[in-house]
Amino acid sequence: MKALVTQIVEDALSAAIASGELPLQEVPSADIERPRDATHGDWATAVALRSAKLAGMSPRAIADIVVSHLSDHPDIDAVEIAGPGFINLRLSVKALTRIITEVRELRASFGKAEPKAEYIQVEFVSANPVGPMHVGHGRWAALGDALCLVLEHAGYRVQREFYLNDEGNQMNVFADSVAERYLELCGESFDEDLIGYKGTYIKDIAAQIFEAEERQWVEVSASERRSYFRQRSYDQVLSHVKSVLERFGVAFDQWFSEHSMHVPDDEGKTEIQKSIDGLAAKGHIYEEEGALWFKSEELGDDKNRVLLKGDGSATYFAADIAYHENKFMRGFGKVINLWGADHHGYIKRMEAAVAALGHAGQLEILLGQLVTLYRDGQLVRMSKRTGEMVTFEELIDEVGVDAARYHLVRISSDQPLAFDIDQAKDQSSNNPVFYVQYAHARICSILRKAGNKSGEDVADIDALAAAVIGESIDLSLLSHEAELALMRKISEFSEVVERAARDRAPFRLTHYAEELASLYHQFYQQCQVLGDDEALSNARLSLVDAVRHTLANTLMLIGISAPNKM
Repeated sequence: MKALVTQIVEDALSAAIASGELPLQEVPSADIERPRDATHGDWATAVALRSAKLAGMSPRAIADIVVSHLSDHPDIDAVEIAGPGFINLRLSVKALTRIITEVRELRASFGKAEPKAEYIQVEFVSANPVGPMHVGHGRWAALGDALCLVLEHAGYRVQREFYLNDEGNQMNVFADSVAERYLELCGESFDEDLIGYKGTYIKDIAAQIFEAEERQWVEVSASERRSYFRQRSYDQVLSHVKSVLERFGVAFDQWFSEHSMHVPDDEGKTEIQKSIDGLAAKGHIYEEEGALWFKSEELGDDKNRVLLKGDGSATYFAADIAYHENKFMRGFGKVINLWGADHHGYIKRMEAAVAALGHAGQLEILLGQLVTLYRDGQLVRMSKRTGEMVTFEELIDEVGVDAARYHLVRISSDQPLAFDIDQAKDQSSNNPVFYVQYAHARICSILRKAGNKSGEDVADIDALAAAVIGESIDLSLLSHEAELALMRKISEFSEVVERAARDRAPFRLTHYAEELASLYHQFYQQCQVLGDDEALSNARLSLVDAVRHTLANTLMLIGISAPNKM
């Protein structure tokens, strides 16, 4: 729709230039936009103001000329000049109804942009593989995946990546914690001080190893036991994490291991050392007090940072630099990291490192704020089952995947999220995801009724819609204000996707879904779809079918289902 209106305005400008009324050498861009106040019209352009100096005329005079070439256009119902020269346009019913045909033809491809050249990587979740995911990880999973879906619909090629922090002392602490619990189960003496991770899940992992291998690891050396338990426990946690994410509908293209960057190649060099060597060659490294430092202060950080400690071991920051260099070597034009809010102080140094690598401006870091759970108006801190933190998996168990994804995406990532468990489970209009899904299901019910299948399950609702809606459709009959409001809202979908992708803001899709569902429910109360007037019924069936597709597409971009029955 935006392209249509842009063409209409630019054709009017071209005609005005050709007639000699507008003294310009070339047609300026219309740059149309939605008016902030919907009562002003469907679209607006400030082209008269922007062209005034070049044309040597007042904006108002230019606007008068442009309007004279717009007034008789069949797709324009009304046009007016506002303020110093803004041009407001209201589309005709004929123009608005085109969106119905477009949606019903394109279906899942409606609103999808032409492919873009830029290849974007989105890294998200990246939970430490030493225990179950918490609800914050769930928020990042929902936000990250929805962002990827939106970017893909906006025409970008996207890769989803999970970074595994499977190196460093935390992995040894994790292994020791499981090993000591294992020794406890074997009736052997164990060191409570070595149990750094206290969760019930540590006992569960130890119990599974004991059940499978009994006392096999009692008599071996502590180092051998640690090595085995480290890998076995890591594999078990990672398998669980993958299982939960798969259940949540999130599939990663790449699981990148931090450990891989610590493994020497045939020449004895790790990826971390190669990265440091590269920075040194560019003059970004210096040595002081036996340590190797990165000159991050020169690149916008508040101080310089250690890469190699005095004992020669690499810092986490050194590994992160090597990891990001690896990302850009894989051909990504843009790298987006979704991190927890506690990483705020890490942003400047990472941006400095990426700039030193030669990729300034190609890294974006989005911070996901914390999630707090509420039940019966009370803060929920502990799991009823374990007496510990509520895990992400337990939240899914209680509210379901669709409700969890919707509510975790609904608020901007830079705001703390208060997750109301009761609301997420509510089967009424008080629950926004139920409200939106019910609008879709209600439309499917109308289509079944139109096909005399109101009591039957219909697997292919698209085939049913095609069967019950005839080919001869007079969409000009759709003139009720509730019908026009639906068409206007549907026509906004492409712009919503574009803005959500541009601003990395998938939460806008939930707002749009709720607005479209609200307009549909209002339409349902005011306009009878299946009535005695067959032509009008057919036109309204076409309209609600377009609403169905648009709702389904919106829900698809959030990563949740559009049920045919509820």
